[in-house]
Amino acid sequence: MKRLFLVLVLLFSATLLAQAPTAVPIPQEPHHHLVHENEYVRVFRVSVPPHESTLLHQHDVPYLYVALGAADVINAVQGKPEVRLVMADGQVGYSPGHFAHIARNNLDTPFDNVTIELLHPQGDVHNLCRKIVDGDLGPCSKADNASGGYTEEPLLETQEFRVDLVTLQPKAKFAQRIRLGCLYVSLDSSELQDAPGEPAIKLQAGDRFWVPAASILQLRNTAPNAGRYMLLTVKQEVLRIKKEGVS
Repeated sequence: MKRLFLVLVLLFSATLLAQAPTAVPIPQEPHHHLVHENEYVRVFRVSVPPHESTLLHQHDVPYLYVALGAADVINAVQGKPEVRLVMADGQVGYSPGHFAHIARNNLDTPFDNVTIELLHPQGDVHNLCRKIVDGDLGPCSKADNASGGYTEEPLLETQEFRVDLVTLQPKAKFAQRIRLGCLYVSLDSSELQDAPGEPAIKLQAGDRFWVPAASILQLRNTAPNAGRYMLLTVKQEVLRIKKEGVS
C-alpha cells in the first residue's frame, strides 16, 4: 500500500510539472516590440488591448518602465499572489527583475508603456525627487528654469544610470552634454530641433532615440504644446571597468 501511495504521489507531481506554464523570453511575447538595443539597454514598446493579457514572460535583468497614459494592470507574478498596479500617465517604475509574470489590462483602453531592460547589474538603487522604489527620498537637485521654459527633475539613480524627467515648454531650449550615452523617451507628441535651421524631429508618445557618447545637445521644442521626456543617462561603464581589472 505504501509503495502504491508513493507511485501515485510521483505521478501526481509529474502531472503538475507537465501542466505548469512555461514563461517565454520577452522578445517572444507578442505585446512586447523591440525598438532599440545597444550595449546598455534593450527597449520594448508595449501595448496590451483592453481586458487582454500578456503571455507569461520572463524578466531576467533589472528594468525600468514608464506609463503612456493611465494604467490599471493586474501583475500576476508566477508563484505569488496577484497585485493590482495603478499608474498615472508618465509615471516611472523600476523592478530588479528575475521573475516571470502576466500583465492583465483592467481598462477599456489599451495599456501602453515603454519597458527598458538594463543589461548590466545596477547595484544599489536610490530615489531622488520621487519615490520610485522602497526607501526614503534622496538629494533632489531639481532645476526649474522659469525664464528658460524648462524643468529637469531627477527621479532615480542606480550604480550605472540616472533617470530624469525633463519638461520643455513651447519654444524652450535645453542643453545637455552627454559623456557616455543617454536614452530619450518622449512622453507626449512633440517636436524637437537640434540646431537652428535644421528640420524638427516629430515625436509621438513612446518614441525614443539614443544619444551617443561625447555629444552636446542643444534642443528646442518647436511644438505648440509642452513636451515631457524621460532621460536615462549613463553615469559610468561599470562592467567594462570590472572586466579590465581597473579598481
